Formats: sequence, structure tokens, C-alpha cells
Amino acid sequence: MTLTVTILLAVALDYWLGEPRATYHPLVAFGKWTGIIERRLLLTTQSPASQKLAGCLAWLSVLTPCLTWLFFLPDWQPLQATVDVAVLYFCIAARSLQQHAQAVHSALLDADLPKARQEVGKIVSRQTENMTENDMRRATIESVLENGADAVFAPLFWFVVLGPFGALLYRFSNTLDAMWGYKNTRYLYFGWAAARFDDVLNWIPARLTALSYALLGNTTQALKAWRTQAHLLDSPNAGPVMAAGGGALMLQLGGPAVYHGQIKHKPWFGGEQVPKDADISRACRLMYHTLFFWLFAIGLGDYLA
Repeated sequence: MTLTVTILLAVALDYWLGEPRATYHPLVAFGKWTGIIERRLLLTTQSPASQKLAGCLAWLSVLTPCLTWLFFLPDWQPLQATVDVAVLYFCIAARSLQQHAQAVHSALLDADLPKARQEVGKIVSRQTENMTENDMRRATIESVLENGADAVFAPLFWFVVLGPFGALLYRFSNTLDAMWGYKNTRYLYFGWAAARFDDVLNWIPARLTALSYALLGNTTQALKAWRTQAHLLDSPNAGPVMAAGGGALMLQLGGPAVYHGQIKHKPWFGGEQVPKDADISRACRLMYHTLFFWLFAIGLGDYLA
């Protein structure tokens, strides 16, 4: 089975089936395994250096058994092809991202603000209790843009580069960063390795995603926002993605947000237009247009090779 066919099948499965139910989702088992390792190795009373070392050991201990099984599969082509498609289907989440965003969109159209806040809370880490309609629109669009890179294009990139091993390495590493990458008392040092490795794996895919957003939207504004605003955001990888994405859509994103009871004065970025309800769908279309663009580029490369 060619690389292009494998990827098309996985993307089709994602679109038709969405994410696996929580009961059957591999990340549920992964989360339990991660919790076991964390309880054994994380001691906040240790020195910062010891916590960093423990975090490195934990990262290796969690990922090793989750990846090495790929090397022991029987060398039988139908099985290998099935595993390839299944792994990539598990690692990407374009359909789920669209569904979550559209749930917010539908609630806003119905003027059901409590429902909209509830739905936004499923896709962002900021507090949603007192969000205005504009806050929810911006948060949802930002989530689509950023998670397009994290949950669609980065695993797709690493699948092309390293096959199912690369896609799983990225997906699990990204999940560990989401669990351990917080800059709080518990994880500041222990989560250092998970956060840094996730930054490394995301560096190239994030910039390819930002460039793709720029090419498929308002290119001039996207490149300007990337150049002048990306460095203002906290993440070295999410910065280019969200700045370019906001510019591509000509939408003003960012601004103050509440995290853990504290107001964080995030910079404004992107364009100048205040987002409307319909712009949530525009963000989803940009994400899918970028996916189609990548599929075309991969298919062309596969054909020429």
C-alpha cells in the first residue's frame, strides 16, 4: 500500500468515524500508564535537577513500551498496512476538532450562552464561566488553528517522515506535554523534558502549518502577523501558527483571558476584524483546506518518487 493511499484511508476514517469513544480510546490506557509512572518517580521535595532527571526517566519509561511493539510485528504486508492506517487514524483528530468547534457555533447561534461556555470548556484550558460571546468566538477559533497543527498536521508530518513510529512518538509526546508541561509547582521541573521534546517535535510542522495557513488565506496579513506578532505569544510553536492563522482569516484574536482564577493579558494578534459566529466555520474550513493541500503535496511527492 502506498503512502498516499494509507494516509487517505486514515483521513477518511477520521472523517467518517471521528475520534474513538473514550471507552476504547488508546489514550485512556496511556493516561493510566502515565499516572503509574508519575506516582513512582515524581517527588516535589527533590532538588530541581533531580526532578528534571526524574522527568527524563519518566518520559522514557512511559514511551518505550508504547512504541517498541511496532518493531515486533510480524512481517506480513496486510498486517503492516492495517497497523499503518489504524495508527494514523488514532493520531489525527480533524473531525473531532471540527465537531467541537461547530458545537460552540451552534450554541452561539441559539443564543444559549451557558451551553456555549460548556462546549468551549471542552477545547480550551482557560476558564469559561464569565466568557462573553466574543471571548468564546476567539477562544474557539484559536483552538481550531492551534490544534490543527498539534492534532492534524504534526502527526501527519511525522508519519510521512518516520511512519507509524513517528506519528505515535509525536502523539504520545504531545499528550505528555499536555499532562506534565505546566509551569506550576508540581510540574515545573518534572515536566521539563516532556515540554522541551514536544517543542522539538513541533518546530518544523508548526512552521509548515503557519506557511500553509498563509498561502490559503490572506497571505500578506498572515505573513505580516507571523513576522511581527508570533514572538509575543508564549509558545515558540503555537505563536507562528496562531498569528499566521489569525492573519490568514483577517481576524483579531488573543486578548485577556482567565486561567486558574488569574487574568492573563495575552497580546492581540492576527488581523483587525472582530470575529463573528460564521468565522468559526471559516476557521474549520481553513483547517480542512490545509489538510487537502497537504494531501495533494504528499500525493504529488509520492508519485514523483
